[in-house]
Amino acid sequence: MQYSSTNRQANHTSFREALLKGQAPDRGLYFPEGLPSFPEGCWQKWKGASYAEIAAEVLGLFLEDEVAPDVLRAICEDAYNFPVPIEHVEEKQYILRLDQGPTASFKDFAARAMARLMSRFIKEEQRKLLILTATSGDTGSAIAHAFYGVEGIEVVVLFPRDEVSNRQRKQMTTLGGNITAIAIDGKFDDCQAFVKQAFADDSLSHLPLSSANSINIGRLLPQMVYYIYTYCQLAQDGEECVISVPCGNFGNVMGGIIAKWMGLPVKRFVIAVNENDEVPRFLQDGEYHKIEPSRNCISNAMNVGHPSNLARLVHLYGGFMDEKGAIHEEPDLQKLRDDLFAVSVTDAETRETIKEAYQSHKLLLEPHGAVGWAGLKSFWQAHPETRSMLTFSVETAHPAKFPEEIRTLLQFEPEIPAALEGLDEKEEFLQELDATYEAFHAFLKRF
Repeated sequence: MQYSSTNRQANHTSFREALLKGQAPDRGLYFPEGLPSFPEGCWQKWKGASYAEIAAEVLGLFLEDEVAPDVLRAICEDAYNFPVPIEHVEEKQYILRLDQGPTASFKDFAARAMARLMSRFIKEEQRKLLILTATSGDTGSAIAHAFYGVEGIEVVVLFPRDEVSNRQRKQMTTLGGNITAIAIDGKFDDCQAFVKQAFADDSLSHLPLSSANSINIGRLLPQMVYYIYTYCQLAQDGEECVISVPCGNFGNVMGGIIAKWMGLPVKRFVIAVNENDEVPRFLQDGEYHKIEPSRNCISNAMNVGHPSNLARLVHLYGGFMDEKGAIHEEPDLQKLRDDLFAVSVTDAETRETIKEAYQSHKLLLEPHGAVGWAGLKSFWQAHPETRSMLTFSVETAHPAKFPEEIRTLLQFEPEIPAALEGLDEKEEFLQELDATYEAFHAFLKRF
């Protein structure tokens, strides 16, 4: 399978090269040339399968020419050695809890598979990598832990100094070793822009740069799997479902949309964003305008004023958006609207949802999961006929990462999972930089 750039100026390449490069040389994002279809009868076949088994078969549809099936199976079994709970709420409504991995975040699902594939490839080719990652919350910690101690790989994580929770920050800054955490005096969009600019900077061409953000196709493909796994556990006889996803940089939901195009029976994706509402407005009026600077909300990992993966979404639906957000060819907006229901959720609505979900269902949500659940409720109001359908909403981080909100809203301390135990007392290794590319460039030149 070959991968091409959304900017249409780079040569087609293999998954291996797309993974190791991170971003295409024309500043676009790699995307598969033609999506495979799921094999006939797979929903029943995978119904009782483990997460690792399904992951190996799904990823094998993309990697069969590059990674041997037994090797891929071993990678998946090693990566996915933690539970994936599906919590029943009522009737046919569920919460998919992706918060039980080693960093208590959904980012573990992509980061762990990605780290193992990268490590294997660079050992085979005797290469080294310097991975640049921008994070608005959980990406940094998941990448840092997945790559910690991996020989031949250095990781630099940039995050907005004032827009991550204390525990999110400490998951990035307490490792040291081959992990360098940098607090930027700015926004996530600044961090993301610096990473993209570094890839296109000829003066840094001597550095073996790659990315572990969702701009990397290696982050995106593993994120298909949890939608497929959940559907196989819950669905009967190929029934359609509705899935609600809290969205920031849109890598999470993009994995699900790819699965839908491959044949997963999803009637509608609910795209739930916080007050950074550039995508709902784009789907409503057909005009795209970035939010600069992005708005600071309590669902901090979703404080994104220009989602990178929107270029992939526009590409999949027949259009062309460049890395700066300019649309050169319009996508099929009607099909986008048919497949996606986009809604913006305010901080006040997020907090009210956390309270209501716990009071009504003993359902404990953190701000990002609450945005997803609130978005689903908005969808039901607009389409009451779907209320009886199989539905699941995604919880992307453990509530213990946001103890201040839980304590204030629900008057108790969320139980700390093993992944976060002792974190508050650990020493931090942290650098700080101004929100300028010049400062970041000078830092990289010292490597």
